[in-house]
Amino acid sequence: MLLKGKKALVTGGARGIGKEIVLDFLREGASVWFLDLNPSEFQSEMDQAAKAGGGRAVFKKADVSAAAEVTRVVEEVAAEAGGIDVLVNNAGITRDGLIFRMSLENWEKVLAINLTSAFLISQAVARLMIKQRSGSIINMASIAGVGGNAGQANYAASKAGLIGLTRSLAKETGGRGVRVNAVAPGYIDTEMTRALPEAVRQAFVGQVSMARPGQAEEVARVVTFLASDMASYVSGTVLRVDGCMSI
Repeated sequence: MLLKGKKALVTGGARGIGKEIVLDFLREGASVWFLDLNPSEFQSEMDQAAKAGGGRAVFKKADVSAAAEVTRVVEEVAAEAGGIDVLVNNAGITRDGLIFRMSLENWEKVLAINLTSAFLISQAVARLMIKQRSGSIINMASIAGVGGNAGQANYAASKAGLIGLTRSLAKETGGRGVRVNAVAPGYIDTEMTRALPEAVRQAFVGQVSMARPGQAEEVARVVTFLASDMASYVSGTVLRVDGCMSI
């Protein structure tokens, strides 16, 4: 098992890609504390994966864009787990619209959830990891943060900011045994993308050299690799999981 005995904290872990990350971590032997605004409807599946891997699956309700809540929940998880070995900043939302029609509220909300939350929780967790002189932080970016996307100026800016945060934090903490990386998914088959009109989904697939959407499980496996000791000399990088969509 790649993550046997490791203690992980995953934001936005109740559904979608976050849920698959939690499940993959559990199957690989980790204990996972996952944060979201609502409990996961997949908790029983998570409990089964935890039993098989020998770890725990613990839900914590938290608004990760609120500094006080971040402080509280990180302290709680660190106390319960006895430390944090892996952090995955996966919490994210979209509020799409052309920039000429985008409200300031929708701009600020996306930046708060997608970027500021990662800053807040990384700041708190990195302090713990530096003390234990080990740890892996993985930020969930997007190819939109690499090349931009029409109608998603707020989302693309937040994900580009995550890439900058990743590289800066990697340089600040590398000498203390902490690795920081980002994963940039492309068009992934999730509840969110399934809600798009069929014509839009087909247009996205048409941009993918592999001619299909990615699966959330495929993204999760890359995150597991970065969390594991197999990636012991990987830091400051952005791994694209996009089926050759962005080159």
